[in-house]
Amino acid sequence: MTRAGFVAILGRPNVGKSTLLNRVIGTKVSITAKTPHTTRQAIRGILTEDDVQVIFVDTPGMHRPRTSLGGRLNEAARAAADDVDVALAVLDAGAEIGQGDENTIRITLGAARHGAIPCVVLNKTDRAGKDAVLAQLLAAQRAVEEVAEDPALAARVEYFAVSARTGAGIDDLVRFVQAKMPESPLLFPDDEVSDVEEGTWVAELVREQLVRKTSQELPHSIHCRVTEFEWPHVTVEILVERESQKGMVIGKGGQLLKEVGIAAREQLPEGTYLELRVRVEPSWQKHDDILDRLGY
Repeated sequence: MTRAGFVAILGRPNVGKSTLLNRVIGTKVSITAKTPHTTRQAIRGILTEDDVQVIFVDTPGMHRPRTSLGGRLNEAARAAADDVDVALAVLDAGAEIGQGDENTIRITLGAARHGAIPCVVLNKTDRAGKDAVLAQLLAAQRAVEEVAEDPALAARVEYFAVSARTGAGIDDLVRFVQAKMPESPLLFPDDEVSDVEEGTWVAELVREQLVRKTSQELPHSIHCRVTEFEWPHVTVEILVERESQKGMVIGKGGQLLKEVGIAAREQLPEGTYLELRVRVEPSWQKHDDILDRLGY
């Protein structure tokens, strides 16, 4: 008998959802950076062990949107919680529980009302002492009780303390999730670790490096997409919102763009020819027609 199902990874920006996904899968399937909103779409990582397959869905960070793009990212996160078998509300073990965390808990409990197993996962425990982690677990439990307004629903929530960076507590979380998967045929080939298309993955690797190497404000204005894919030649178009941003992405004498290309190419098969082009698309984050065209 085989079992398979879906797990949504939910949380506000920068709680470590993508790092958690990569740790669980054992390889990089989602880009990571310290800048909020690095993840812009639901990324599926597939873990198959023995006769159990778990499809983990990494989601954009829940936040207060300021643009049409922000609203769509929130909606993508909410939608990812629909029809899953387990919902993980990921909180930062070392940060005060705020409105974003409460909203994450609310969505997780909503998934529970439709049959999902609700869990609260405290991440980044390696940065907090044992006393702080214990205090955060108690605070999370209180937050769940307040949001749920239903003692029976709140009592269904499971709690885990992990460090996606070091791997502490991850095995216990994975074993728990695997045990909750329903009877089902495997939904993906047993050697597949992600359903992200190759072209999308290349564009994401480029955006990851841009996010890491540019100023705090600029990453939100960057979108990357593959416009030509004839292996080994790949062309990635980088969209920015203003002409001044184009210069920032290229860098003095083209140095920053060169560094981005080198860093991205190191993660691609040997022999890949990666060409990067930068184009201005004014205020693309705010226009629904452009967002439709870009696939958000």
